[in-house]
Amino acid sequence: MKIAVSGKGGVGKTTFSAMLIRTLNDQGKKVLAIDADPDANLAAAIGIPDAGTITPISEMKDLVYERTEAKPGSVGGFFKMNPKVDDLPDALSARVENIKLMRLGGVKKGGAGCICPESTMLKALITHIVLARDEVVVMDMEAGIEHLGRATAGAVDRLIVVVEPGRRSIDTAIHIKKLAGEIGLSRIAMIGNKIRSEKDIAFLKEHLKDFSFLGFLPYDDALIEADLQGRSPYEADSETRPKISEIAANLI
Repeated sequence: MKIAVSGKGGVGKTTFSAMLIRTLNDQGKKVLAIDADPDANLAAAIGIPDAGTITPISEMKDLVYERTEAKPGSVGGFFKMNPKVDDLPDALSARVENIKLMRLGGVKKGGAGCICPESTMLKALITHIVLARDEVVVMDMEAGIEHLGRATAGAVDRLIVVVEPGRRSIDTAIHIKKLAGEIGLSRIAMIGNKIRSEKDIAFLKEHLKDFSFLGFLPYDDALIEADLQGRSPYEADSETRPKISEIAANLI
């Protein structure tokens, strides 16, 4: 099972991803967690010790040079377009229980269309993870699906878009669906988050009529408090946990 999670920044995408990963872990699944959002910290949300010390793959300059034979930060020139990456998930993952986590990081130079050693290696790594790994894979993406392409879209079992009641969140969800359609990814489902009442659910369903919803998660003070205390949201005594378990059961 390969799952990608996306949504506008601040909607609770990383919190949802972390709680789903921990739920699958508790069910005895081996999970490969991919932090593909440079602005998030999936490791901390999962509860991996010393999460702040994990170096993103894109910042491992010696490794990028070794695998692509080109200096990180360079644009153009000659370098390997299919670097060896199949050993990296096992060699470079941070671990807790049945969870392995990789932090991809971002490519700071050249923009989204950059043809550079770092971006080439990250794309090769994502392709390997989606096509060749036998764990459950959960990818916490940016507010889009930049790391996916036509080569990998067909193997993604579900793109989950986390959305909250709000116009900007809805606009982002519609944009993500458009991007997904351009690469042939049609298995899209929504998670409504930060729900305060039935009115919020009705609002989301009204403005996202063409989407199917996997579930709705409440506005949960326990999760906010866990974040303030630097704890994983999964460790909070929250009403969200059993709802995540129901969602996980419907996915696997």
